[in-house]
Formats: sequence, structure tokens, C-alpha cells
Amino acid sequence: MSTVFQIQVADPPENAKAVVSAALREIERLETVLSEWREGSDISKVNALAGKKSVKVGDDTLRVVDAGVDVSMWSRGAFDLSWAALWGLYDFRPDSLRIPSPEEIGPKLELVDYENIRISKKYSTVFLKKRGMAIGTGGIAKGYALDQAGAILRGGGIENYIIYGGGQVQVHGMRDGRPWRVGIQNPRDPSSYFAALASTGASFSTSGDYEHFSIDDEGRRWHHIIDTKTGRPATKSLSVTIMTAEGIYADALSTAAFVLGPRKALKMLRRIAYPAEAVIVGADCKVYMTPKAEKLIRWNVDLEDGRLPNCTP
Repeated sequence: MSTVFQIQVADPPENAKAVVSAALREIERLETVLSEWREGSDISKVNALAGKKSVKVGDDTLRVVDAGVDVSMWSRGAFDLSWAALWGLYDFRPDSLRIPSPEEIGPKLELVDYENIRISKKYSTVFLKKRGMAIGTGGIAKGYALDQAGAILRGGGIENYIIYGGGQVQVHGMRDGRPWRVGIQNPRDPSSYFAALASTGASFSTSGDYEHFSIDDEGRRWHHIIDTKTGRPATKSLSVTIMTAEGIYADALSTAAFVLGPRKALKMLRRIAYPAEAVIVGADCKVYMTPKAEKLIRWNVDLEDGRLPNCTP
């Protein structure tokens, strides 16, 4: 999944090594099922047959695609599972930055529309209505992988753990007699953490413009979180941290909230039935939060008129 996964266990039982190994093997298995880059994966098959026929998929794929369509609907396309039609337009590497023209973006945007994803739970099939469409699990599969790995840990008797996986964190139980604390990075100084949230059982996902980015000659930041309405990097947020019960929804909701920006994101979270908490750093460096997050957060810095100190957009 183009990232590193780590599992840390507090107060490990005797079988901890075997159980952790089983959890990591499950993440590897899910890679072969859910990656659009793995030939023969369910997702690759669905994409290859876009506009032609439906594809019978396994339970994992059906769950991930279904959840992805949920968040696509909740966010009204701010997160869109069919974003992968845009893949290849950009290159964000600093030594080879490539920015596509509007003429290149336009035809690709016409293929991005979650409403053209058809799921049959009865027959376990997924169908993309237009040729050239593609679904990408990069914004949702890591969270699901953490959910599945966590279930294996708990099933093996491990109750106190933290799992890391590419901007995703899942915690359960306690560490040194207190809840686990998950730090929130400063989007303009990723080596520091401006706050933390504590929990004995939750998943966290952070989306930020400080990963996979380049600065062009005019000082503009180009990053990998694309607004699928424009085909350009989203500009309304610097970072979003989402806290939910399940990683599969934390992952997708953090992307959606980032694209929407603070005010629309908080409005979305109030509207949907799925409970999720958020800490959002807006493009103005101001910190916005859901009410529960305001109660849970522990600050490492003093805000200045609600904004992060020494922060520039």
C-alpha cells in the first residue's frame, strides 16, 4: 500500500509475536486484493472491465467499495472513489514536478463520478458504468487493513496495541496505565506535534498538504490531495485529523474533510449519521474542531487568536 505498517504492543502476552505476524500477513493479503496496481486484484479486474461488465468480488472488496461510495455520497463527491481516472496527470516529485493543462484535466474529470459505481450486494459484484473509469483504494484501503489487523490482534488476546500505517493510526486498550495518545502533526513543521488526542479504542486518519508535494518556481504548493471538482490540489485546508470507531471511514472522511475545508467539513460531520470527530487546520492556519474533539484535545502549543503559531499557508 506504498507505506510502512508498524504494530506496537503494550503488556504483550506470550503469543504476541505470532499474533502480530498474523496481523501483518493479513495486511499483505489485503494488498493483493485491494490494490489497483496489482494485476489480478479485484480492483484491477473492476477497472479493466469498466463500461463492459460487472465483476464478482470478494467480501473485502465489496466492503471497501461500499464504504467508499458511502463517504462519496456523504461528502457529495469531495471524496470520490472513482478519482483514479485522474491518475498519471501529475508528478509531485520535487525533481520532476509535472502540472497538467486544463485540456488534459477536462476529459479525465468527466470519468470521475461515484454515481456511476454500481454495487450488487446480492450477487457480490461491482460495475463501473463508463469505459475509462477507475476506482482507487488509496484513500480507504489502509484504514480497512488496520481494522482487519486489529481484529486479529484482539482475537489473539492482545488488548493493548497501536497500529501505524501511512497517516493512519488505530489504538486499543491502554499503555502504562493510561489511554494511548495520538499526536497531530504541525502541517508547516511535520517534525513537531501541536496537539494530541487520547483514546482506548479508536482509529485516526490525517490528511495533509505536507506529504507528496512540491513547490513551483512561483512558490505555489502542489500536493496529492485532489479536488475532483476542479482536478487541482485542494486549497481550503492544511491538515485534517479524523477520529472514528473504524479506520475504513476515518481514512476516507479525512480526505473528504480536507477537500471541503473547515466549515463545510464540520457541517458534513454534523449531517451524517456516522459519528466522527475532527481537528482541522484551515488554509488560514486556524484550528477548527468538532465539539467532542474540543473536549479531548491536549495542546502542545498556545494558539494565537485561534491559529497555530509560526504558521504560513
